[in-house]
Amino acid sequence: MGDRAASTFVISLTPFRSDGSLDEEGLRGHFQRLAAAGIGVYVGGSGSGEGYTLSDQEVVRVLEIAMEELHEKVPTRAMGREPRTAAEMIAFGKLVQSIGLHGTQIYSLDIGHGNKPSDLELQAYLEEVLSSLEGPCILSIHQSVGYLYPIDLVLTIVERYPNIIGVNVSTSDIQYIARLTEAIGGKIEIHCGGPAHALTTLALGGTGYLSSEGNLAPQLCVSLVDEYNAGNHAGAESAYRKILSLWPITYRYGSIRGTKAALQMLQLPGGYPRRPRLPVPENAIPEIATKLRALDIPELRELIAGLPEL
Repeated sequence: MGDRAASTFVISLTPFRSDGSLDEEGLRGHFQRLAAAGIGVYVGGSGSGEGYTLSDQEVVRVLEIAMEELHEKVPTRAMGREPRTAAEMIAFGKLVQSIGLHGTQIYSLDIGHGNKPSDLELQAYLEEVLSSLEGPCILSIHQSVGYLYPIDLVLTIVERYPNIIGVNVSTSDIQYIARLTEAIGGKIEIHCGGPAHALTTLALGGTGYLSSEGNLAPQLCVSLVDEYNAGNHAGAESAYRKILSLWPITYRYGSIRGTKAALQMLQLPGGYPRRPRLPVPENAIPEIATKLRALDIPELRELIAGLPEL
């Protein structure tokens, strides 16, 4: 990793009201909480941010509010959703740059119907997008589209386009992360998607990790990289264990659905999921509360103490 400090980003949720409308007040409150924790933020993502449910006008508002609430306080980048074409990705990137956020994630191409682009098609896609955008860009390598970029292609693109400042790599294949960090580590940021490989990525020479868990416990997520940067590996490992212990709250109940239920329970901004996602069942709430109490997360301790016994 050289002289680059470890860092972390949260893939921010998008609050909606119970009628499904965008909750701009809740979004501001959530962003303010993230900024106070000092965590980097990606906004408008297709997973935690429910980006596929956002209209074009709502995407603009999410980016504008992020600019107003986050830009001067923490690294603030736009994630967006997987594009079908280069033109779609270019349009999003130009929108982000016109608003002024710190960077745009360039999602892997999703050509639909389970099809995988050829290596030549991937290179043509990346070259078309990156030659059209001037601001900072972060490549996304995500297993959700059914493939990972060839390492030699990533190296070629990184060397050819100096506006690439990082790579976000989401895969369970730790050997791929190892080969990627060996090829481009030290040149640009490398963040793994999700906290599972956070310490491994850092040990391999990467920069840090992304998480959805930061929506619920942003200070805890920041503490992992703070302790690592300070050389306190025991402290980093302790934070890592607590972050992984949040998984039964988040992923057991459909990722962001569980997170939003926990935030509602704690009377923190987060809002409701938007259809087709539905709120978690009422009978799941006592179990979420029990798990939160057992974790004893400092930033949530006072709020959890005020919960009624369910």
